[in-house]
Amino acid sequence: MDILEESTASGGRYLARLDGEEAKMTYSRTSDKLIIIDHTGVPDSLRGKGVGQALAAYAVEAARAGGWKIIPLCPFFKAQAQRHPEWRDAVM
Repeated sequence: MDILEESTASGGRYLARLDGEEAKMTYSRTSDKLIIIDHTGVPDSLRGKGVGQALAAYAVEAARAGGWKIIPLCPFFKAQAQRHPEWRDAVM
């Protein structure tokens, strides 16, 4: 699975490509140190393959590397963050 980021000054998205399909996680940047993850979209054909989890983990690693925190407004990301207490350093 390939994951890449498309970003602008105000936000962006993480894209995961697998089996010719694409899943995404979108975010808004509120400051240099804070992003809001607001949506995760995974096509039915990719459900159950860990694609959403991979996008969430990628976002956490990007936050750690960039020195920012994540506010989880997306229900999927919020649920993942609750299941992963080791992400507390990157998720508010």
